[in-house]
Amino acid sequence: MKGTKENYINYRISKSSEIFEDAILLANNERWNSCINRLYYSSYYLASALLFKNDIKAETHMVLRLSCF
Repeated sequence: MKGTKENYINYRISKSSEIFEDAILLANNERWNSCINRLYYSSYYLASALLFKNDIKAETHMVLRLSCF
């Protein structure tokens, strides 16, 4: 069974929020490298949701960067 476009977008947004919360916990414990990593992935999931909403598939990090700039 395949999900809808909206389900996929909502999943990516939810994943972004979850990972952002992880970044806050890491920052509170001064785990800066891991915090930055989580912030990167939070942004990645959110940007990929936005692009997918506009019918742009960004399946890799490079495609995502090229699509944004």
